[in-house]
Amino acid sequence: MTGLSTQEVNDRVNRGLTNEEVDSSTNTIGQIVKDNVFTYFNLIFTVLAVLLVIVGSFKDLTFMGIILANTAIGIIQEVRSKNILDNLKFDKMPRARVIRDSVEKEVPTEDLVLDDVVLLGAGNQIPADACVLDGTVTVNEALITGESDEIEKNSDDDLLSGSFIISGQCAARLTAVGSDSYINKLTIEATKTKKNDNQSQMVKSLDKLVMTIGVLIIPIGIILMVQQWFIMDDSFRTSVIAMVAAVLGMIPEGLYMMASIAMVASAVRLAKIDVLVQNMRCIETLARVDVLCVDKTGTITENRMEVAGFQSAMKDFDDDEIKTLLADLVQHQSSDNITMEAMKAYFTDVSDRQPTAICPFSSKYKYCGATYDDGNFVLGAPEYVLGDGFSRYADYIQSVSEEGYRVLAFGFTKAVPDGNQLGGPVKLLAVVLLNNPIRKSAKETFEYFAGNGVDVKVISGDNPVTVSNVALEAGIKGAESYVDARTLETQDDVDKAVKKYTVFGRVTPDQKRMFVRGLKSQGKTVGMTGDGVNDILALRDADCSIAMASGSEAASNAAQLVLMDSDFSKMPLVVMEGRRVVNNIIKTASLYLTKNIFSFLLAMFSMISVLQYPLKPSQITLISIFTIGLPSFILSLEPNKDKIKGSFLGNVFKMATPAGITVFLSVSCLLVFGQVLDLKASSISTACSALVALVEFMILARVAKPMDKIHLTMMIVMVCGFFYAIIFHNELFGISPMNWQCVLLLIVFMIATEALFRYFYNFTTFVGEKIGKEAREAKRNAKKKGRKRKK
Repeated sequence: MTGLSTQEVNDRVNRGLTNEEVDSSTNTIGQIVKDNVFTYFNLIFTVLAVLLVIVGSFKDLTFMGIILANTAIGIIQEVRSKNILDNLKFDKMPRARVIRDSVEKEVPTEDLVLDDVVLLGAGNQIPADACVLDGTVTVNEALITGESDEIEKNSDDDLLSGSFIISGQCAARLTAVGSDSYINKLTIEATKTKKNDNQSQMVKSLDKLVMTIGVLIIPIGIILMVQQWFIMDDSFRTSVIAMVAAVLGMIPEGLYMMASIAMVASAVRLAKIDVLVQNMRCIETLARVDVLCVDKTGTITENRMEVAGFQSAMKDFDDDEIKTLLADLVQHQSSDNITMEAMKAYFTDVSDRQPTAICPFSSKYKYCGATYDDGNFVLGAPEYVLGDGFSRYADYIQSVSEEGYRVLAFGFTKAVPDGNQLGGPVKLLAVVLLNNPIRKSAKETFEYFAGNGVDVKVISGDNPVTVSNVALEAGIKGAESYVDARTLETQDDVDKAVKKYTVFGRVTPDQKRMFVRGLKSQGKTVGMTGDGVNDILALRDADCSIAMASGSEAASNAAQLVLMDSDFSKMPLVVMEGRRVVNNIIKTASLYLTKNIFSFLLAMFSMISVLQYPLKPSQITLISIFTIGLPSFILSLEPNKDKIKGSFLGNVFKMATPAGITVFLSVSCLLVFGQVLDLKASSISTACSALVALVEFMILARVAKPMDKIHLTMMIVMVCGFFYAIIFHNELFGISPMNWQCVLLLIVFMIATEALFRYFYNFTTFVGEKIGKEAREAKRNAKKKGRKRKK
């Protein structure tokens, strides 16, 4: 074997046909920092800050702390995700043995070229896709497939880059190198940053809201400033402060930070139960998942085997004798796989006889054996052990295999077992049935998902009948409906099948991604579990990806959630944690949106009526601290297991709109009355801020229901803190003294505002419930009509 010549190697190097390692497709740290710092809203906040500095209003710059925190959180999250994706290094073999010019030499793997002849032996990782030229090797493709089975490769068989040689030696020709090899194609695809990658519905809704506001605040801000400076003859300083207050009130600048901190707290709680969160936004996504794709092994079943029983095939031997013979054989075998561990645990009645020779398990001929004074005994795969006699038992073995059992044949032979092909007939003594036991928590886990409207799809490479039986035993709804995925050839076939079937057997690695895409095309929110490299692309396409830590490291790196103890029963706890986060953020987001709604309406009113915007940035900051900021963090950490209903923005606006309109009506009327009574602008500003604070505290009390001891204590502390600030730090927050006329006017408006808020909120609640009831009734009627048409 001569291999390539030096000239052929140089020619391939010049053509770029080398095994150079590919770079990941993620953004650089510089790009991440740039994308988070140079944003539209950061530009607006910077302009506002510069204007405040120019007019010397430094006390109104407190909002910049929140902006800096939001930017830092965004950078940290993206850099963390980048580091995880960059760690998807599948090929870790630094050097390779290669034949060139008929000479064996060692070269770095990146210096290999197409058609190079490499020499591989036990312990080597295959550096690029190859084809065996000479020799026989046993390969472990666990890194590629997630399965730990050893596969024998002979001449002309393909070798996948990234897999390992377990035993044997071979010479192989490289058929694909560099970016063309399987593992590097996977690396490029797996590390691509998708548009809106991993964004939850909540984050997308916030982005839409913020961008809408972003379009409106520029013209509103300019008009307000020009109006107050040129038309109302206010000073430049006053005009700037009023404009900044109006613009700040319309932006929910603290909502992103509150949501991020709530998700961080959830990630910490999940870490305590051995669930690693690698992308915090997936916590919400999982809580909204309506289809969950799972594998059989490791998810429904445990990662171990157990003996379900055995069936004697000989009348000359009773069951006790068979058990002893099996015990004598397996106790002298190596416990290097879960099958032999299960056999040793079950067959323990060992006799005094000792073997004269032991034959370890042969990966090529799928059996092990031992020689005794009274004969030779073998145990292994029925097809290999029984040879020509297999057809006699084929129907029985097929039937029990389809029930979910793995079958081993135990027999007697005159030929000495030596690891080679058995040289003579084997008399069957018994068949041993093994299975993967169903996880004890499986039924409870799948009942939870069924009860919460989550459909489960079982996707496995095993026999569909076997998988269906296992899924039925685990209590998966609709598991009797199964299909052999080998019959699904196109994406259209898959799209139709995912609507009809629950269990999919004989699924190939490429098809897993097709299943995810088929479900998403139907508008489903898809969760995907996986443990092998072949699962990575499906994991990346799923809305929420979950990996088992017992699988490949690459799958764990690509997933958003990793079950560190590989215990699928933790999933309901993760879903409940997601519900806690989403439901609490919906509640607390209404506090932020109340401020945004009334600020927008008040700014429009000020423009139309040509009246001065009454609030100052420092007053808005004071109100936000004690009615929005601090309470929102407390409320966002509370337990909440309610099912998520409706859209994020729909739920938030339903709670925030009554309060926002109430504040607007009260403040705008107070502003008009103040102008009619010729009250000082500073007094009107203080009175307006008091009205805003009143309604914000009322909406806070409503959000905090039920009013338990913790909520009551929070309300008391927030109210006391608010009054402490306006009494002892009134100048800092722009609180001015009011004369008796303004005080009386404020008292009257406070009483009216409380009643207006209560009646307005009750009215909107009544209307919302009526509309919801009618919608549910219409949906029920539509279902009834549909059933009648089917009949």
